[in-house]
Amino acid sequence: MKVLLIGVGGVGEAIAAIAKPREWIQLMVLADYNVKRSEEVQKKLGDEKRFPVEFIDASKRENVEALARRYSVDLIMNAVDPIFNEQIFDAAFNVGVKYMDMAMSLSQPHPTDPFHKPGIKLGDYQFEKTEEWEKKGLLALVGFGVEPGMADVFARYAQDHLFDEIDEVGVRDGSNIIIEGYGFAPSFSIWTTIEECLNPPVIWENGKWFTTAPFSELEVFEFPEIGPVEVVNVEHEEVLLVPRWVKAKRVTFKYGLGDQFISVLKTLHMLGLDHKEKIDVKGVQVAPRDLVAACLPDPAHLGDKMKGKTCAGTYVTGTKNGKRRAVYLYQIADNEQCMRVWGCQAVVAQTAFSAVIAMDLIEHGQWQSTGVLGPEAFEPTVFMEKMADYGFPFAMKEM
Repeated sequence: MKVLLIGVGGVGEAIAAIAKPREWIQLMVLADYNVKRSEEVQKKLGDEKRFPVEFIDASKRENVEALARRYSVDLIMNAVDPIFNEQIFDAAFNVGVKYMDMAMSLSQPHPTDPFHKPGIKLGDYQFEKTEEWEKKGLLALVGFGVEPGMADVFARYAQDHLFDEIDEVGVRDGSNIIIEGYGFAPSFSIWTTIEECLNPPVIWENGKWFTTAPFSELEVFEFPEIGPVEVVNVEHEEVLLVPRWVKAKRVTFKYGLGDQFISVLKTLHMLGLDHKEKIDVKGVQVAPRDLVAACLPDPAHLGDKMKGKTCAGTYVTGTKNGKRRAVYLYQIADNEQCMRVWGCQAVVAQTAFSAVIAMDLIEHGQWQSTGVLGPEAFEPTVFMEKMADYGFPFAMKEM
């Protein structure tokens, strides 16, 4: 398989590192606006032939198309912030190659009632084009990282093997990771974190989507090997994906942010520093959110300062054989182990491995389809069986 990897930040680096030992990866182009960053990753990988470096401006569809054609790639892997999704998604269609991302096209809040009604939902732009992709015989696999991605596979597995009827699919994410030497240092893209945390969270209930206020419905969830963590509603792709293929009365996503993180996000919003539209600053056009991201440490370079574990998983409740049941299917990534094995910190490594497994299954014909599809559209056990082989085994806990 030949892959055009667009975005060589923390997650992009982890995708390349996890893919490197796999012989079926014939070529993976490390394409980024920051060429020095790509060269840094290429040097760590130590294989210039299989991992060539290229400059790319992901905001320009024609640039993506030209690079994909130059290398005759089979798949475009979108590993940049989702503001570029539409251009990259359309480029893959125009070139006639498979497409994959880890975060779907962006949402827009309802113009008059944002905390009750959804406006443009995550992925709407992409799912509206599924017939075009089907007619062209192409696959766009959207929302395939860890959350969304692995968590969605777990939801499909629960429906197929663990429950007769599902009440709720609740994706729950928490960690005990600390980052030494910083008062505030997100372990993941702050651009994406602002987007998903400050937008109105979406909930699926009784056959329809509705929204709530950010950070709503606080609960304490007991994470294996980590302990109790306060989690809150956050806008996330699973809530838009799961109901398309899994029959559940309710679908939610809750994330353990912590009081400090929530306070910082609220302050950024209050000051208008979460805006992604550019403003004039003494004659220079700057997006406030880009400025915030530039002021914070790069998550890709925090691994040696991070300690702890992160847990991602899917909590499912319902009935089986007439009896009540609740299970948590999950994966735990330990930062020390991820740094030792992959040279990447736990949060980005856990996000990246699912994408590589999906490529593996596509390359070997175990997942075959056309159209715009989420992880739930595919048979889940083949994915879950590969997780341990890739160094990210799953576990299940009866709750």
